[in-house]
Amino acid sequence: MHEMSLCESILQVLEEQAHTQQYRKVKTVWLEIGALSGVEVEALRFSFDVVTQGSIAEQATLEIIEVPGQAWCLPCACNVAVQQLYDLCPHCGSHQLQVNSGDQMRIKELEVE
Repeated sequence: MHEMSLCESILQVLEEQAHTQQYRKVKTVWLEIGALSGVEVEALRFSFDVVTQGSIAEQATLEIIEVPGQAWCLPCACNVAVQQLYDLCPHCGSHQLQVNSGDQMRIKELEVE
């Protein structure tokens, strides 16, 4: 389950920022998660609760902002919405798509004390 290691990395960032920005507790974490990122949201929520026990983010709320997948279709020369990797272009049926959005995960915002 790679979601556990993702949560460990998130906690590491939170702890580093707490030291740098002088906060004691994380109350809410907003994560942007792309539809093409391969992250299982429910597994991430479970892992977040487990990983943050006894930390500055214990009992923090995890808010998920879903980012849709988009790709550039080379034959159509336009951006198209895609639901998963290796989708076909909805306009021309081409496989020549270059993903340009929705394959990332990032911490967007924090509420801290």
